[in-house]
Amino acid sequence: MGIKQKLGMGVATAVLGLSLIGGGTYAYFNDVETSNNTFAAGTLDLTLDPQTIINVNNLKPGDWMEREFTLKNSGSLGISKVLLETDYTVTDAKNDNNGDDFGNHIKVQILKNVSNKEVIVYEKTLAQLKNLKPDLVQDEWLWWNIGGLDPNETDKFKVKFVFVDNNQDQNRFQGDSLKLTWKFDAKQEAGEAR
Repeated sequence: MGIKQKLGMGVATAVLGLSLIGGGTYAYFNDVETSNNTFAAGTLDLTLDPQTIINVNNLKPGDWMEREFTLKNSGSLGISKVLLETDYTVTDAKNDNNGDDFGNHIKVQILKNVSNKEVIVYEKTLAQLKNLKPDLVQDEWLWWNIGGLDPNETDKFKVKFVFVDNNQDQNRFQGDSLKLTWKFDAKQEAGEAR
């Protein structure tokens, strides 16, 4: 064997020895565990039945209308309170209201059955409701706030609308119309440790 072959064989042996030593340096035990986690948000879903609470024509001072509606928590989360926002637009048929708001002449009464007798538990004109912040309406309308609404729970409300006869000339409202929008804003219950 020549010197070149001996040198080549020595280098090959050294490389093999180093690779075995290096391979052994990186050897270790290993164990892997996997955690699968899920976050699913609940739903807040307030439903109103019927969607249109009031729709009447040919009103005259002194007329009143009673209507019943139901609020239902159709979601999976509890509702702590429901805020009521009132808005309306008036169409002045003859342009002769002289700044008098038709909403000042429509009174809203919330009725509750107490000992088989309906009593007024809340009363404001539409103009007053429109000018109140929704949280103030909720604070004043205390019985609405009691207990909130749990999932699938319902609460019925009876409302009476009165075209107030103020024993004065109300001819300026003949032919006028008022389009009322009530927005029911459900608020979730407070967060909690899970």
